[in-house]
Amino acid sequence: MIKIENLNKIFNENKANEFHALKNINLQIKNNTCIILKGVSGSGKSTLLSIIATLMKPSNGVVKIDETIVSKLPDLHASAFRAKHIGFVFQNYNLFNSFSVNENIAMATTTLNLSSKTIKDNVAKAMKIANISHKENQTVSNLSGGEKQRCAIARAIVNNPEIIICDEPTANLDKQNSQNFLQMIEELKALGKTIIIATHDPIFDTCEFIDVVFHMEDGKII
Repeated sequence: MIKIENLNKIFNENKANEFHALKNINLQIKNNTCIILKGVSGSGKSTLLSIIATLMKPSNGVVKIDETIVSKLPDLHASAFRAKHIGFVFQNYNLFNSFSVNENIAMATTTLNLSSKTIKDNVAKAMKIANISHKENQTVSNLSGGEKQRCAIARAIVNNPEIIICDEPTANLDKQNSQNFLQMIEELKALGKTIIIATHDPIFDTCEFIDVVFHMEDGKII
């Protein structure tokens, strides 16, 4: 379970132009659920995702994943925790365009001291789940938007994390690729993953596999 207690994030702290991106967030996310953080751009969704994913530290408050208080982990330990337990799908994919699909996915395994065979097997399994195996040797710069999304999902799941976090995952996709993404998310939930999606895309409104929708506005859950 993910527990968030009294979470705040202030940018430019102690300065005249400080910005309160998150304001006293309290939230619980059960294991093997799919939840939506819904709100317009600037509502705090991406900041909250980044803190849950240990990519950013809060100004104060606590994020606890199972028995680990991840919000207080030093950067090195946070990176190690993230590699094992959290997969992140970014809005703009954050792939290396000059590398192949296979190479991009394999990069996510580098901190885990795995054997080359295990890496190869894990990458192959992730590509199969994300339906991108047929492009494994293709340079990312030559992929379509939907193919880049599938590559990004494969990278997010290659270490078999319990938690998948997606930030505006359909923002750069057409309707068909958005539907393909929904199908993949439903399949990942069926595999036991906990999935957190930040979006304001109405395509998620009728998805039966979504358990809870939390609305965000002005840094608050309303």
